[in-house]
Amino acid sequence: MSMQSHLAELERRHAEMERKIENAKLHPSTDSLELAGMKRQKLKIKDEIERIRQDGVTLH
Repeated sequence: MSMQSHLAELERRHAEMERKIENAKLHPSTDSLELAGMKRQKLKIKDEIERIRQDGVTLH
C-alpha cells in the first residue's frame, strides 16, 4: 500500500469515526465510556495522519 493510499484510508476512517461519534451523541442511551473510547480512537487516527504528513514533509 502506498503512503498516499494509506493516508487516504486513515482520513476515511477518521471521517467515519466522526460520523459515529455524532450519531452516538444523538442517542441519550449512549454510554459515556463508549463515547470517550470512540473519541480516543478518532484522536489516535488523527495523530497517525499528522505523523505521516510530517514525515512526508521531512522527506521532501
